[in-house]
Formats: sequence, C-alpha cells, structure tokens
Amino acid sequence: MATAPASSMRSLDRALDVLGVLEGTRQPLRLSEVARRADLHVATTQRILNVLVERGYAAKEDSGYVAGPAAVATAHAFLVNNRLSQVALPILQELAATTGLTASLFVRVAFSRVLIARVQGRNPLRYQLPIGEKLPLTLGAGKALAAWLPEPELRAFIDRFTPFTRISGEQITADALARDLGRVRDDGYALSVSERVLDVIAVSAPIRHGEETLGALSVSGPHSELAEDDRPRIINEVRRAAGAVAARCP
Repeated sequence: MATAPASSMRSLDRALDVLGVLEGTRQPLRLSEVARRADLHVATTQRILNVLVERGYAAKEDSGYVAGPAAVATAHAFLVNNRLSQVALPILQELAATTGLTASLFVRVAFSRVLIARVQGRNPLRYQLPIGEKLPLTLGAGKALAAWLPEPELRAFIDRFTPFTRISGEQITADALARDLGRVRDDGYALSVSERVLDVIAVSAPIRHGEETLGALSVSGPHSELAEDDRPRIINEVRRAAGAVAARCP
C-alpha cells in the first residue's frame, strides 16, 4: 500500500491544527490570531482557512473566523455511532436518579476532555455545559482521565499545564498535581470541590477496560447538596456505574 508523501501529512497536520484553534475558541478570531495560535505563517493559515470555509468546517464572519456547520455533522455522526455513549446513557440516567446530581460522560481528546453525554439531576446546575464542550484535564473529571496517562505522556502533561490556579484561588504546582493524580489512581476516583466552578462538587471515576481508559463518568452539583457523610455512597455509585459501562463495552 502506498504511503502519503510527508508534505501531504504536514498539510493535514496544519489543517487539523487550524481546525483545533477554531474548535477551542468562544468568539470569532482574526486571521492573524488563528495563525498565532496554530503557530503557522499567515499565508499558510489563509490557504487552510479558505479550504475549511469551502468545505463547511469553518465560517467567515465580519469579526473573524469560527468553526463551521460541518463540524456539527461530524459530531452528530460520532454520537450516533459511538458505542460508549450508547451504552452509558441509561446508566447516566440511573446515576442521576440515585444521586440526585447531574451525571456526565467525558472522553479524552489529547490533553483535553470533551463532554459527550449529560443527564441533569434534580436541581440543574446554574451553568449550562453543552455537548461537545472541551474542558481541561487538570480539573474535575479530567483528573479521572489524566491519572492513567502513560508515564512519559503524564510527565509532559504535568510540565505543560502547571502551574495553574483553580477557581477557588488555590495555586497548583507540578508536584501538587502529580500527587493529586497519584491519589486518583490509587483510590480509583477523583473528588473535586470548587476547582472549575465555585461551590460545585464533583465525583468522577474512569471507565477502564483492561489497560485502556475509555472515558470518565462524573456527577456534580452544588456543594450544599452533597453532605460529607453521604460522599462514600456517592463515590461507590459513581465507581459502580463506571464499571457497568466498562463491562458493557466491547
């Protein structure tokens, strides 16, 4: 089988880098800003954007470039065909009912996590988190995914994203994050309080299939709704649900 020329692979990498920039922004970006974030020459970025716009994966507005409607179709195809989300949905519904908290399913994409399914609890969170939202691995359910990264990748991840500050104001160093992820790996779950959103508590567990981490299940809600003496029950429910999803996945 013939292999693609190196120049073709580089072009594909650059196009995906530009698309990744558009996916990760909440507002239109000028050409120069897209080029800067993708670490590409402006002329190269312009050529790539022209193709993406033509194919519908980018759109040009008066104030700049945004992701295009074709990205929605791609996401829909993933959700319809993805076995993990299909298996997890009834389990998420049960988890939200038994805990009263909002249940979510995340998968890892590089050094981020993406929400692919969500079931609201009895009292919906005050903020909306749409399907497809990309969030960091350093916080909340992200830690249930990051903790099982292979050692070289884990080290690179920690070095790249530390130090950082949680929404609570707590500053996290590389050593602190490494210890936190070590606890998650040892305990099999992550407990997060006011890490990404103030006064929100979350319990997350990885969906492990053999040596592979397929995703992470998480429940979250206002801190006042999860009494400290009820945490062991919630932790057990989340870990049980994650195990049930893993058992039903091929």
